[in-house]
Amino acid sequence: MTTIITLPVLLPMLAAAVSVIGSRSAALQRVVGVAVLAVVAVIAGVLLVVADERGPVVAELGGWAAPVGIALVADRLSALLLLVSTLVTLAVLVYAIDQRITDYGRRTASTTFHPMYLMLCAGVSLAYLTGDLFTLFVAFELMLTASYVLITRRTGARRIRAGMTYVTVSLLSSLLFLTAVALVYAATGTVNLADLSERIGMLQPGVGQVLALMLLVVFGIKAAIVPLHFWLPDSYPNAPGPVAALFAGLLTKVGFYALLRTETLLFGRDAPWTLLLVLSVATMLVGALGALAQNDLNRLLSFLLVSHIGFMLFGLAVFDAAGLSGAMLYAAHHITVLATLFLVSGLITRRTGTVALDEMGGLARSAPGLAVLFAVPALTLAGIPPTAGFVAKLALLEAGAGAGPFPQVVAGVLILASLLTLYALVRVWVRVFWGKPKPPRPDDDPTDEVLVGTARTSAPMYAATGGLIAVSLAIVVFAGPLTAVTAQAGVDLMERTPYIDAVLGPQGGR
Repeated sequence: MTTIITLPVLLPMLAAAVSVIGSRSAALQRVVGVAVLAVVAVIAGVLLVVADERGPVVAELGGWAAPVGIALVADRLSALLLLVSTLVTLAVLVYAIDQRITDYGRRTASTTFHPMYLMLCAGVSLAYLTGDLFTLFVAFELMLTASYVLITRRTGARRIRAGMTYVTVSLLSSLLFLTAVALVYAATGTVNLADLSERIGMLQPGVGQVLALMLLVVFGIKAAIVPLHFWLPDSYPNAPGPVAALFAGLLTKVGFYALLRTETLLFGRDAPWTLLLVLSVATMLVGALGALAQNDLNRLLSFLLVSHIGFMLFGLAVFDAAGLSGAMLYAAHHITVLATLFLVSGLITRRTGTVALDEMGGLARSAPGLAVLFAVPALTLAGIPPTAGFVAKLALLEAGAGAGPFPQVVAGVLILASLLTLYALVRVWVRVFWGKPKPPRPDDDPTDEVLVGTARTSAPMYAATGGLIAVSLAIVVFAGPLTAVTAQAGVDLMERTPYIDAVLGPQGGR
């Protein structure tokens, strides 16, 4: 198992190299990408089963034992998110491949898309599995470098402006992250997370609080927590459809995972975290109200993405096993549903030639299958029973109800944000799918993949979107076993000892 845990990182990197070498063969790039991600999904499933049955799986790279060497760790939390994230990347890749075939022909290869896509997948895997803070920084840089290329491919002036915002904010957060890593090392003499969990408590309280706040700011930017969310609604809507779906599904959740991992492992608390409860309220409400003000479908979805990051923050802010379990379950659901909605948005845009809601209409008649593909994830995001969103929100509400007066108030805000989400999505349904069909708008910019104004959409694009819906439905079908996994993961995060003992040994590696 110690060898298998390295494969989710190594295989996409090797596949990226093969894609570069074989850049003249479109078929080779497609087969390699899909095959490798399918294998990684199987490996992630195996790691989840083993971590649930035996405890965390640890690989010491280079033969150096922790805390000196680099360790990869797969526990219930990391393995679950790795599995769901890989399934999303696989479905989005199938969608992207068929979109390129439909638009540019079967023989069209790419020297950048497939290698960068696979490197981003490798970065996501490394972020979930790494056991030290500096390697987490490397994982984020790997993801962000690949995302810079993906978000600026085939761009016009509008997308370049949006890409500049994304790049500037990402570079700033990376600089802050590197500074935080340096300060942590200067204060403790280590960057290994398990070792830090023991040494952080030996610091003076003020030093530990400063380090915790620095990491909160760093990961708050990456997770788009209000008021650090400003970059996201201007960046994601201007990315190509599959790229926007990939970013919406993964990047903010990786940021939240990093926040969840570091705050529980390094800065444990015995009571709800008031600051994070306030931030969760602001994130839920600002995102939901921002969505109501949008006429651009992708910007509306981007604000809803921000709003529902607040739901996960609420679970972390409660800071008990039940809250953490609900946050994990909601993160798994959120990865799939936001990626699905952005893929559906891409399908809608292909038919209508616009992202403006007031220029759409009547798609329920002309594309009933597309109406179903939108309705299911929309109901899931709103938390309508018996969807995965309902199961995850119920877990969060139960955790908040038993955590004290302030968390109970925030749980009420969660319900309000859910109602606002439902209202925003009903507005989309009325404007896009009801009324009389409107003719597609002509393509305003042939170099811009967002506004294509064509009904050419092949079956695999619908199938990939439907596959993500199937993953969301599977969360409902297996809600019992999945909740059991996240519940035990929540207990482990609060106790911390299962992770520490797996990495350092029962004696703390000394």
